[in-house]
Amino acid sequence: MHARTRTWTAAVVDVVLVVAFATIGRSSHGEATSAAGVWTTAYPFLAGWLVGFLVVRAWRAPMRVWPTGVVVWVATVVVGLLLRVLTGQGDFSGDPLPLSFVIVATIVLAVFLVGWRAVVAAVTGARRSRRTRHPAAGR
Repeated sequence: MHARTRTWTAAVVDVVLVVAFATIGRSSHGEATSAAGVWTTAYPFLAGWLVGFLVVRAWRAPMRVWPTGVVVWVATVVVGLLLRVLTGQGDFSGDPLPLSFVIVATIVLAVFLVGWRAVVAAVTGARRSRRTRHPAAGR
């Protein structure tokens, strides 16, 4: 796969998964899953994703777990939660950032943003290993 294609593929997969996170979250709390509603929930995390993508220069190795996946994940969570607090989102009974939400967001976004990269690494590693052991099979 060409480097530019890998970058775009990683970006699209990440963005789709962040939007899925927002949609699932809204749905599980009985909130509207309209485009506007999902956008309201997703944009702080998408902003965080963009920060992480740029900071780690993800286009260099967009599908690597480390550092790309981990940095993108941490930035998505930290910036996303910070922007939610600054914009007054998710204020429940005077708690601008419930610990349960922080835990769920951190775990789900780790599974989403790091997880798919780990699967890709495992699959490509297995393919490389097979080719190394059986060079004719890789042709």
